[in-house]
Amino acid sequence: MSAATFRAAVVRVPNGPDSIEIIEVPVAEPGPGQIRVAIAAATVNPTDLGVAAGFFHALGLVQQPEHTGLGWEFAGVVDAAGPGVELAAGTRVAGLVVGFDRDYGTYAEQIVVAAAEVAPVPDGLDLPAAATVPLNGLAAAQVVDLLGDAPAGAGRLLVTGAAGAVGANVTVLAQERGWQVTGLARAGDEEFVRGLGADFTTRAASGWDAVVDPAQLNDQALKLVRDGGAFVGLRPGLEPPAERGISVTSVVTAFDRTRLADLLTRAAAGELPARVHASVSLDQAAEAHRATAKGGLRGRYIICP
Repeated sequence: MSAATFRAAVVRVPNGPDSIEIIEVPVAEPGPGQIRVAIAAATVNPTDLGVAAGFFHALGLVQQPEHTGLGWEFAGVVDAAGPGVELAAGTRVAGLVVGFDRDYGTYAEQIVVAAAEVAPVPDGLDLPAAATVPLNGLAAAQVVDLLGDAPAGAGRLLVTGAAGAVGANVTVLAQERGWQVTGLARAGDEEFVRGLGADFTTRAASGWDAVVDPAQLNDQALKLVRDGGAFVGLRPGLEPPAERGISVTSVVTAFDRTRLADLLTRAAAGELPARVHASVSLDQAAEAHRATAKGGLRGRYIICP
């Protein structure tokens, strides 16, 4: 009898979407403190495009000898639990696998993770939408942590890419810390951005107290910050050099189970946007990468293996 396997999307020699291939991986049993999740949905994020293109290999962050896995975020159903785990089979969960150096990721039919690395998905949130929350929601929450509370009299914040997955969450969460938020986005996104409670612009002048830059405008965005203001980016090591007394930081997204549970609850309640652009099969991962690379999506592609 042959060993059971499952399908996963990996890259052997990174060369963009065409280098994505589907392989069979042996099924693993969860160990102490671990669960095995049948993945219902995995999100396609810009980070995944960088892995497939070899960007993170070039930085020395991928050391896999044979192939590297794709995908960080997932939502699914617990189908097995190791010793010491209280999560019952059938529990709906969402989670985040952090780091680049792994032989397979969340673009897969199943995954074994620590039970501490998932949070329950509320009944009011479907699994594809839940899959968009862990990386994009936690990144946004941690960006707002870097910003802190709005200083008295100096709380004008510009969010680039405010209609995107991270930008929309920053737009909501920053208002709760006292920031007066304006979203920079395309004209067609005005109704959506204003619906988040923010002001809106398609072209921003300089002089902002702070700029958060999910759109990765980098130097262009830094120019919009007033002297002594704050800039928060999303790609550590690739942020523009500080100038004019501006504090320049970038978020390094870390897993936080308590916070993820709260973000999922808020997404279920409609307080945070959890948007799915389209769902595709595992075999369509390359097509989803190509479409994501073109930009302009208002939500994420979801792989439903």
